[in-house]
Amino acid sequence: MELSPNMVGVIGVVLLLVCLAARMWIGFSMGLIGFFGFAYIVGIGPAFKMLATVPFTTLSNYTISVIPMFILMGVVAGNTGISESLYRSANTWMGHVRGGLAMATTVACGAFAAICGHSGAGTITMGKIAIPEMRRYKYSESLSTACVSAGGTLGILIPPSLAFILYAILTEESVGKLFMAGIFPGILLVVLFIIIIGILARINPLLAPAGGKTTFREKIISLKYTWPMVVLFLMVMGGIYGGIFTPTEAGAVGAIGAIIIAAVNRQLTRRNFIDSLKETLLTSGMILTIIMGAFIFMRF
Repeated sequence: MELSPNMVGVIGVVLLLVCLAARMWIGFSMGLIGFFGFAYIVGIGPAFKMLATVPFTTLSNYTISVIPMFILMGVVAGNTGISESLYRSANTWMGHVRGGLAMATTVACGAFAAICGHSGAGTITMGKIAIPEMRRYKYSESLSTACVSAGGTLGILIPPSLAFILYAILTEESVGKLFMAGIFPGILLVVLFIIIIGILARINPLLAPAGGKTTFREKIISLKYTWPMVVLFLMVMGGIYGGIFTPTEAGAVGAIGAIIIAAVNRQLTRRNFIDSLKETLLTSGMILTIIMGAFIFMRF
């Protein structure tokens, strides 16, 4: 019995879910099912031609080059102490109140998202910094990990977001407009997270005890740790909205800017620079594989 194209599509989606449940790589799952589904409907010859052309035409797109550039910017920022400086400044301002360390973690995650764009990198980086500090002040383990996990997801929304870039490539939307649309919701989420943490800490003070107090002078001085984030954000987003360069060019400017800032701060070593390049290659390869698989699956 010959299956209709609609039925083949339904079977393909079900098989994709099965592959994902079996923990098969997303890009390979979509590419494999897309290839065989296309071959069943159109023929094996056209399917091989599609397999030979789609990956090249997809990755040769100039817009794709923005992905490794933004990843490199975020990875360099995470590996050279910029993220730690953001947390230190936020903690100086908010750590003395109940739940202050958790609030500072959320603010630092939002600030790091503005120069990273990758939720996984934000979660891992801030987790290494914030969770030990919250443990030292006897914070609830569940609240500590929840703050880092929720704060890390801000990288999806706050520009420059790799999720927005990926969506723009797949749907041919404007990257700049998507970035602009994510700023206010991202800030709103940070504020809502802070309010929720404050309410929980007020209901049960044992969840999030107050940290050490700081003077107003110390608060003002701590702002000097935020200048790398401010400079990078203004370079990238200001350049895009000011019409100085395109989002793709902004990625290159941001990557070079992060490297220069780390070098000026004497935090860029040969070891962490090589580690940043390796991490960029691995993350970029993962994302580009997903994009290739998605386009093959879309043909199906």
